[in-house]
Amino acid sequence: MSSSNKPVLLSIIEFGGYPDFTPLYEAAGYQVLKTDSVRKAVKLIRKHKPAVMVAEFNFQSDFRDRTSSLETLLSSTQGVVADASMIVFYEEEFRPQYQRFLHSFEVAASLTFPVDEAQLRLALQGISQKIE
Repeated sequence: MSSSNKPVLLSIIEFGGYPDFTPLYEAAGYQVLKTDSVRKAVKLIRKHKPAVMVAEFNFQSDFRDRTSSLETLLSSTQGVVADASMIVFYEEEFRPQYQRFLHSFEVAASLTFPVDEAQLRLALQGISQKIE
């Protein structure tokens, strides 16, 4: 199977500080694209229409009308990737703000830092079963 036949997984790593999960994503059968900004992610989403997106929820208290740049990303690409599955990494201390985010956006899996590789693998397996 050539990489073009594989579903695309977009990994959006704004702050990082955790392992590069690319080998895990590839082992799960995805063609992996990576970016470090929401602006670049929007362009990649429009071009490649990923089946899965993995991103960080980084609470930003200075935003008046939203809680994070993840909201901006999902709002600006809603029509483009309506059926994409979202996996979100977040800090436990920002659970209340993340819960507010979840009232507006649906995610396939929410994983707290430090991200447990086994939980991430299970989340990807669940998503892969829905895609097939």
